[in-house]
Amino acid sequence: MTEISSMLITHTKATIDEMENAWHGGIDQLLIRLKSHELVEECAVLKTCNRVEVYVVSPKGSRVLLDFAKHMKVSSRIIDFLDHEESLRHLLRLSCGLESMIVGEDQILGQMKELFMMAKKAHAVGKTLDTAFNKAIQVGKRVRNETGINKGSVSIGSAAVELAEKTQGGLDGRTIMVIGAGEMGTLVSKALANKNIKVIYVANRTFDKAEALACELNGKAIRYESMEKYIPKSDVVISATSAPHYVLTHEIISRVMDKRKKELMLIDIGNPRNIESSVEDITGVCLYNIDSLRSISEANLEKRREEAKKAELIIEEELKLLKKQYKRQQADNIISSLYSMVEKIREKEREEAVNKLKARHTIGDIECQVLDDMTHSFANQILAEPTKILRNAAEHDDERFLDTVAELFKLNGAKGKK
Repeated sequence: MTEISSMLITHTKATIDEMENAWHGGIDQLLIRLKSHELVEECAVLKTCNRVEVYVVSPKGSRVLLDFAKHMKVSSRIIDFLDHEESLRHLLRLSCGLESMIVGEDQILGQMKELFMMAKKAHAVGKTLDTAFNKAIQVGKRVRNETGINKGSVSIGSAAVELAEKTQGGLDGRTIMVIGAGEMGTLVSKALANKNIKVIYVANRTFDKAEALACELNGKAIRYESMEKYIPKSDVVISATSAPHYVLTHEIISRVMDKRKKELMLIDIGNPRNIESSVEDITGVCLYNIDSLRSISEANLEKRREEAKKAELIIEEELKLLKKQYKRQQADNIISSLYSMVEKIREKEREEAVNKLKARHTIGDIECQVLDDMTHSFANQILAEPTKILRNAAEHDDERFLDTVAELFKLNGAKGKK
């Protein structure tokens, strides 16, 4: 069977700078580039604020991904290359939130679904990746239902609020601005909802969305273009948009600090980054980004360590089932080809029998149906036992037996067929 290979650039080895530099163009363009490679049968790409992951189904997956990394000019120092089983285990761990910076976070599951659907719409996915991702999504749901891995503050958004609270010595009576009313901005805002905050400003390019979120929080919606007027009134600004450009530039923050006499805390959890990094050179500005959340992540992991152990047991159990599923598929490809070959012979022989009978007698639909049923029965009975034996061989990793059967019946390519 042609297997899955993957390359991962994640927060465990790479900084935000390195992850951003590793990314070129949109997901659609990347899928087209991968799919056009002569050795790539299937592909999928996952990109979030703290990971870039590429999955390919290929007879030469490691070579394809190594060449791809070189083409993208990404240092091998920050890449993990995984084989088939390692890729499967990683996908299950990822969907359960065990590979996230904030252990147990729920957002990754939705991101996986969305990015996998993009690959499906691009016709980049076949049976092998479809099986892996569907299993991962199912396991992610199971772990969240059966463990407490996602209880409490478990998102980048809530971690940003924890960081603000820790750095500010509490948020009581503070004024907070949240830029962005999408998924990440909503997570931030909800994490702020139970704090004793003086004012929450919500800014968004679409004002209706800002109003809706501000209404939920008993906050104040402000127009995107008026944002600069409200930053001087804020103690903390958390930017969480998916804008492809800087939302807060060095020039904007310089003007803000000219009107302000106290320090300003900026937290950038946008994807890509929302705040120009040079603003940290401005006197009185403290800039934090996703890299700054690592300490929160470590504390979070400690709290969830017992739940993570339960999740690990479920993952290993489900991984065994997934591997068996692939083995059954491997045998099913040979079985399908075998049935197809026998069916062609059956149809040919049935037609010849019908023609011989018609040359001597008048036969109708009933007689033709009897011949059809009889030849079907012969074929199915002959193949019933070989079907069981082939599936058993696949489950016991008897590659040699599967190869012999494929060669014996000239079922070329049946083992790796999708």
